[in-house]
Amino acid sequence: MRSTNIKPQEYKVGKEDRIGANGHLPCIVWFTGLSGSGKSTIANQVEQKLFGAGIKTYVLDGDNVRHGLNNNVDFTEAGRQENIRRIGEVAKLFVDAGIVVLTAFISPFKRDRESVRSLVGEGEFVEVFVNCPLEICEARDVKGLYKKARAGQIPDFTGISSPFEAPENAEIEIATDRLSVDQSVETVVAYVMNLIKPAK
Repeated sequence: MRSTNIKPQEYKVGKEDRIGANGHLPCIVWFTGLSGSGKSTIANQVEQKLFGAGIKTYVLDGDNVRHGLNNNVDFTEAGRQENIRRIGEVAKLFVDAGIVVLTAFISPFKRDRESVRSLVGEGEFVEVFVNCPLEICEARDVKGLYKKARAGQIPDFTGISSPFEAPENAEIEIATDRLSVDQSVETVVAYVMNLIKPAK
C-alpha cells in the first residue's frame, strides 16, 4: 500500500551540475545474458578501463545485490521482475548522480529490460547482449549452478527450466564463444566512451 503523504524533494544541485563536474555524460550499461556467459567478468574489466580513463563509474552485480538490497527477493518470475525493477530504480539514481553505472544481471525477460530503459533518457541506456550458447555456458559452469539445475535442485533456472528472452535490438552484442575477454571489453569501452562525450 503506497502512502499518499509523499512529495518529491527538489535540491539545488542537479543532474546537469553533476555532469559538468564529472566532465562526461552518465548512462546505464546493462549486461544481459545467461549464467556463465561472461557478464560480470566483462563488466568488471570495462569498469577498470573507464575508471582508469577518469570516468565516474560503479558496478551493480546480480549476486552482490542479492546479498543486500534484494536479499528478500526469490527467483520466481515475479521475484525476478521485482529484482530488476529495484535495480532499475537504483541505476536511475546513479544516472541522476552523473555516473556511468554498469549492471550485470541475467535479466531474462524483455519487458523488464525495456522497463528499465524507459526510466532514463534517450541514449542513457546501453543494452549489452553477452551472447554465448547454452552448451558453452553449461560446460563452463563456473558456479556449479547448471549441474544443480539439471539435478532439479534449482527450480526456475534460466536456460534450463525458465526461458531467456534474447534482446532483438541491443546496442551491443558480444559473442563470447568467439571473442576473447579483451576483445569484448574493448568493444564496450569504445562504444561507451563515444557515447558519454559531453556536448560542446
